[in-house]
Amino acid sequence: MSGFKLSNPVEKNDLTDSPLAMTVHEMPRPGDVVQADAQRTRMGRWKMIVMLLICASPVIASYFTYYVLRPEGRRNYGELIQPQKDIPQLTVKNLQGESVPLVSLKGQWLLVNVSSGACTERCQQNLYFQRQLREILGRDKDRLDRVWLVTDDLPVPETLLPALNMAHVLRMDAKDVQSWISPAKDQQLQDHLYVIDPMGNFMMRFPANMDVASASKAKRDLERLLKASSSWDQPGR
Repeated sequence: MSGFKLSNPVEKNDLTDSPLAMTVHEMPRPGDVVQADAQRTRMGRWKMIVMLLICASPVIASYFTYYVLRPEGRRNYGELIQPQKDIPQLTVKNLQGESVPLVSLKGQWLLVNVSSGACTERCQQNLYFQRQLREILGRDKDRLDRVWLVTDDLPVPETLLPALNMAHVLRMDAKDVQSWISPAKDQQLQDHLYVIDPMGNFMMRFPANMDVASASKAKRDLERLLKASSSWDQPGR
């Protein structure tokens, strides 16, 4: 009687128990482990630096364009401040007595006036030019905020309040103001209008005692700044 045979039958000898083969690798040396950890740490730091440079590149490029690659015939009306001064980590009061962190102003270009609450003629002229300069920027005006830093406790004239409804009016000690913003030599804080960039840096001041003719020059400076920063600065905070 014929039958089927299994292919590749299992030999008896194949069923014999045999010990498992194991390969023992050399344990890592402590010095190698430390060196590998240090290399990973260096690589992580370099990756972080590269990421920061990528994120900051639009800001760096816009400032490089404005400060370095200006056409030879171009001259700034405003005085560029070097080194720039960062916004103080202070809390101030608005006209309603509410606390306002000064850093909350970051995120917008700022055009700043500084004076006593009494607001003499020079102060009123600066507030007028401050308002006009913002309005004539057209569609870019929403990228610029007006700020009036009042350096004492004197009441603000009620006649000025309607024109200040869209401005930030904050009471700030004169010494604290001067730690951030400074006038030109032989001038007073109230003599200038000052420009703060969206990162909170005091970076430009316009010459003292602005008039109609010089206001048009200030407008050109503001337009250049807004154009140079258009790739990274957007309206609103």
